[in-house]
Amino acid sequence: MNKNELSSAVAEKAGLSKADAASAVEAVLETVTQTLKDGGEIRLIGFGTFAVTRRKASKGRNPSTGAAIDIPASNQAKFKPGKALKDAINQ
Repeated sequence: MNKNELSSAVAEKAGLSKADAASAVEAVLETVTQTLKDGGEIRLIGFGTFAVTRRKASKGRNPSTGAAIDIPASNQAKFKPGKALKDAINQ
């Protein structure tokens, strides 16, 4: 499912116009992005938790040349599903 399909599904389930649903989906995604960018965490009880973890710098190897490369440290977005979501997809 892509963003347009998600917006259409939200519009249908919530009884909104497609434009309103697209705005709502965009607002949610922007809020999640900004919260994670600011170092925050989003907990949606029953659905899951969005958080940021720090990945340390490491050494890697270019598979085509075999040359050693440095992989810089970075922030990574993580999602941990909640119990209700796990149960729903495993039925």
